[in-house]
Formats: sequence, C-alpha cells, structure tokens
Amino acid sequence: MPTVPRRRSTMRGHLVVCGDTPLAFRLADELATRYLQDVTVILPSKKRNHGPQIAELPRVKVHEAHELNDEAFRDVNAEAASAVALVGNSEVGNIHAALRVQELNPGARLVIRMSNTSLGQRIRTLFNDCAVLSDGAMAAPSFVAAALGDPAPSHVRVAGRTLYVARRSDRPTSIICGLADTRRSEGNPRLLPDPHESANLVLAVADKTPRDPLLSHRPHRSQVSGLTRNLALILNRRLMQVAVSLLAVIVIGTVLLSIAAHYGLSESVYLVLLDLAGAADPEPSLGGPAKLIQVVVTLASLALVPAVTAAVVDAVVRARLAGPLELREPISGHIVVVGLGGVGLRVVAQLNDLGVPVVCVEMNEDAVGVPFARREGLPLVIGDATRKETLRSAWVSTCRAVVTVTSDDITNLEAGLSSRDLKDNVRVVLRLFDDDLAGRVHRNFRIPVSRSVSFLAAPAFAAAMMERLIIGTIPVGRKVMLIADVPIAQGSVLEGRPLSDVNQPGESRVLALGRRGGPHFDWAPQAGYRLVRGDRLIVLATRTGIGHVRARSISPSQAPPALRMREESPGG
Repeated sequence: MPTVPRRRSTMRGHLVVCGDTPLAFRLADELATRYLQDVTVILPSKKRNHGPQIAELPRVKVHEAHELNDEAFRDVNAEAASAVALVGNSEVGNIHAALRVQELNPGARLVIRMSNTSLGQRIRTLFNDCAVLSDGAMAAPSFVAAALGDPAPSHVRVAGRTLYVARRSDRPTSIICGLADTRRSEGNPRLLPDPHESANLVLAVADKTPRDPLLSHRPHRSQVSGLTRNLALILNRRLMQVAVSLLAVIVIGTVLLSIAAHYGLSESVYLVLLDLAGAADPEPSLGGPAKLIQVVVTLASLALVPAVTAAVVDAVVRARLAGPLELREPISGHIVVVGLGGVGLRVVAQLNDLGVPVVCVEMNEDAVGVPFARREGLPLVIGDATRKETLRSAWVSTCRAVVTVTSDDITNLEAGLSSRDLKDNVRVVLRLFDDDLAGRVHRNFRIPVSRSVSFLAAPAFAAAMMERLIIGTIPVGRKVMLIADVPIAQGSVLEGRPLSDVNQPGESRVLALGRRGGPHFDWAPQAGYRLVRGDRLIVLATRTGIGHVRARSISPSQAPPALRMREESPGG
C-alpha cells in the first residue's frame, strides 16, 4: 500500500479497534499517526501479546475487557463510534462482535478481518455498512513483487483473478482496459484515457502465461535420472561413501586373490561370494599374500552388510522426520514459497497466475494451501524448511528467490539463512513482524527484504475505516489507482441507471459486475445493463473518481448534505 499523507479527517465520532494482534497494533498506529484520529482499542490485557505496544501509542486509549460483549462496547461508547474494526484471531469471534456492534450502532462502519474471503462476501450482506478484508490477501502482492524484484506491486488479486499492469507493446492476451498514457510524462501519466486504446499501459488478467521468458522449466530428463537425483537427496552421503569404499575393497580383493592364488576369475568370484555370505573357510595351503587378501575381503564383507543396512534405515528415518516428499524433476528460475497458510496460499496463487514456476514447501499436510498446490499440479515438498535436505529437494540451489511466509519469525529466518547457505546470491523475502529483528537481519545477514503482513495490510484496513470500499491499489508513476468494491444501494442515484454511467474518462471504469450480490463476477458486462439494488461493481478509479462513484451508489439517507445537493443539482 502506498503511504498516505498526514491529514485530519472530518468524520464525526471516534474509532474503535478490537484485538491485541499485530494487525490491531499496526492499524491503531496507522489511524493515530497518519490520519490523526482518536482511537480506542479493546483488548484482554495491556500486559500480554501486543498490549504493551498498543498502550504506548499516542492518541490511543486502551480498554481492557476479557470478552467483546455489550458491556465492553458500551464502556467505550461504541454507540457513537463512526467505525469499528474487528481484527482478532478468531473469525467467529469477529463476526459475533460485529453483530453486537450493529445492534448498538446500526450506522457504524464495520471492518472485519477474515481469511476466508468467499465466506466474508456473504457475511458482509448481513450488515448495513461493512467491509470484510483479508490481511493475507492485502499483503500477498508485496511479497510477490519483492520475490520478482519489482520495486512496487504491479498486480492485485480481485474476485479470484490476478490483475496486472502491462505495456500494450508486450501484447498481453487478456486486456481489461487501458490504464494510463505515460508517453507524455512518466511521473504525471494521463489516467484512464478516452479512448482506452490510446493507453500504452493496460490492465490485464493473468492467465498463467509466463511474463518472463527466462523463467522456464529445464528440459525433460529421464525417470532414471530423476530417481537417481531424488535418492541422492534422501540417502546419507557418508554412509553411502563407506559402503562404496567397502565394495571397492571387495572388488579389488577378488582380482588380487585370482592373481595371488592362481585361481581363475570365476573361482575367485565364487570364493568371495561365499565370504560375503559368511561361509569363509580357512585354507592353509594358500600362500601368505593370498591368505592376507582373503582376510581383508572377509572383514570388508562383514562390514558391508551393516553399512548398507545403516544407510537404508537412516534414509527411512530421515524421510519420516521430514515428512513425505513429493519430488519432481529439477527446475531452474523458479520461486520457492515456504509456508502454505493464508498468506502463502495467496502468494502461490498469484505467482501461478503470472506464469512463474513455483515450488511449495510446507510441514503440515493439512495446511490450507496444500489442496490448491496439488490441484494446480505444483511441485510440493512436505517437510521442515529449516532442514537443508528439505530445501535441496525444492531445488533452492537453482531457484530465483525464496519467500518464507510461515507464521513463525524464527522458522522464516532459519529457512532464509539455510537457503543462503545453499545459494549465496538467492533473493530472500522474509515475513518478520519484529521491526528490530528485521533491521538487524538486514544489517548482519545481508538479507535486504523483510516484510510484515500486518505492516503491509494495516493501510488497507485503515483506508476501509476512513474511506471505505478500497480493496487494492495500483501505483502508476507518482499517482495511485484504486480498486474498490462498490455495492448499489436502494434509492441511490445509480439504481436504474445503465452501467456505462459509471465509466468516466480520467476518473473511473467498471472492471466487473456482480449481479444482485451473487458470488460470481462478469468481467465483460454489457454497457447497457441497468443497475439494480444489490449489484456489486469492481471499479478502477482515481481518488476523486472513487468519491464520485461512492456518492452515487449509497442511499440518500447515508450521503452527506454537500454530496446530496451536488447530485440533486442540474447536470450533477
């Protein structure tokens, strides 16, 4: 999310944030220091989790309550709050608390944190004015941009699709609309030009076509070659070296025995095989050299069987400790994503949409992203990412970048450092909440990229509380385009109007239409379609354009007097 200049909002009422999570801390800080708002945070204790950090923020009051019940909300005067954010770890608890707030204050704006976005879209219909956001979905584009080496996110995940910015000269296959004309000035582009064909930057749908021709799989190798490489990853190298050395001694002894005892080669092999089976018999008639050779061969034979057994047992134990590995053919130029939780799932989905080869690493087979990886046929390694054997099986030595997005800072750090041991120049993107730890990692371990999900997502949650509707941003030069989810309210100016009325050159354009609140979106809606109550629009717009669209989509009773007068005036 881009930075927002400091400003004092004209909103009436105070703001309430519920939770002691990292996101609650970042959100309260964002509202207090960037928007200069008075914030009240409800949390169980000032002394636990992020309570101490929240209590130190300026313009922030802390109210301790073990439960988000009616009494707690009355104590913080939630009846007069302009917006309430529910950002606790329990999604059920967030929904329950939101229902309580709506009963106390039907006009309050609600911002609910939910990782299940499809359920969230259904939940939002239960409330008068509600935004349901996923911190993982908000943060994922920044992780992807860092992994690809982009200076800023140039894509966003919207309604199950990944949209990205491309140059028209690159001939993207699925163009939605012209985004900007930057030929006049890169720093001051002309946004949403009319006609949209005049734009040299376009917004397109990622369809898994590789955007970088260098990112490709290596040529196909034989199954025998792949099996040999996979065995090398599992078997203990030292034990195998011992076994090979003993086998070499036996082979050499066979040849020397044939020479020293004047046996034929077949007789020597016969005697050595008996020695291997433990059936060696002393032969006094043999000369001194032949006897010595037979003793050496017999001892090597006795040591060979335990060495091979130890190597096999060690491989089985290590494989079980690391978890089952779904090993694939070696690839290069790919990105390794460690952790398939809510954030990792979205990072993998966006990289896959962009056509970037991905290898997934996850310790828990029940993680939410594992079914997606298997359904898409992505290489998946089930194992501990802090173990180099697991990282080797993900071919870190030939990858382009490693993104570690588990929920544990130490796991992410250890996996990142282990990746650097396997490949010195690999790009590492770490998910770290602790700012001090991130700074020290950057200075001491030469890992330049470390990001926190809460830090990346907090501006979007703050914007939802202050400006509503924003679900993504796209930087264009020094300007920012916003993507908003706009519901059509009963009695609004847009109700009954054709869809084309929303499209305003230089200000706004409809990307997709969700008819009457349905879960599916039409990405090529007819311009003549007349909007009805309950329709949802995915709109790309400037900040001014978002304000105009919102003013025309809400019911007259919700609109500020200045906006109602402007809409009711001739030509408004």
